[in-house]
Amino acid sequence: MTDHYRPRSNADGGYETLSIEKEGGIDWLTLNRPAALNAMSRTMMLELQHYFGELYTDHSVRVVILRGAGRGFCAGLDLKEDRSDEPSGAVTGLRVQRRVSEVVMRMRRAPQPIVSLIHGPASGGGFALALASDIRIAGPKARMNAAFIRIGLTACDVGVSYFLPRLVGSALASELLLTGRFIDAERAKAVGLVSDVVDDDALEEVGRSIAREILGNSPVGVRLTKECLNMSVDAGSLESVIAMEDRQQILVSTTGDMREGVAAFLEKRPADYKDA
Repeated sequence: MTDHYRPRSNADGGYETLSIEKEGGIDWLTLNRPAALNAMSRTMMLELQHYFGELYTDHSVRVVILRGAGRGFCAGLDLKEDRSDEPSGAVTGLRVQRRVSEVVMRMRRAPQPIVSLIHGPASGGGFALALASDIRIAGPKARMNAAFIRIGLTACDVGVSYFLPRLVGSALASELLLTGRFIDAERAKAVGLVSDVVDDDALEEVGRSIAREILGNSPVGVRLTKECLNMSVDAGSLESVIAMEDRQQILVSTTGDMREGVAAFLEKRPADYKDA
């Protein structure tokens, strides 16, 4: 397979390494290589690229719940995959590297909130997928690490060195990246890396509950909130954030959804948003 491979844009979960189940405005996106602990093969990287790239203009999907099939979330790069057909050298190496790094950029670019349900290992690229998500819920046996440094590389890969210090601070990020050690579920919760730790059997229902709460909000309000959060992380000043927030609020205040939201609040009923 080459990077010219183009996965089908199928809504029925027909990707080779991914399973997609639709539940109203929710996409249940499952990494589906359980025999390999959902390690990221070349095909999976390209299919994840394709899926998250398509989301940008697909307003029928409002929340994505990302999870792994079988015993774990994602063990990272599939080191057992045969890559003998790829020439060596810096140019090819950069192209190969961008297969996976492009995935997390498309995850952040997608307007839909992404909720990761993490059970078992989330290592290397799997850790990156979790960090690039907007909300993370862990099972009690979840273990995450920047595995790259343990195979002779740097720990700064696939956006991990961008996301991790912003989530847990530079001191803990330095510890985890320089050692490659695992952070378990309870410590991850204590430092704010995950929002909650629940039994593995409860992960699906907790994810569904969060998604339904998001679906209860204005679609345009949710999209702009994710965009503003992403921009605010790197904003140069409070003034620049306030300017962005002010413009978003004025924009949304002109929509029918805002009028419906106020009416529903005053009438003590659920809002019926039309995304218009």
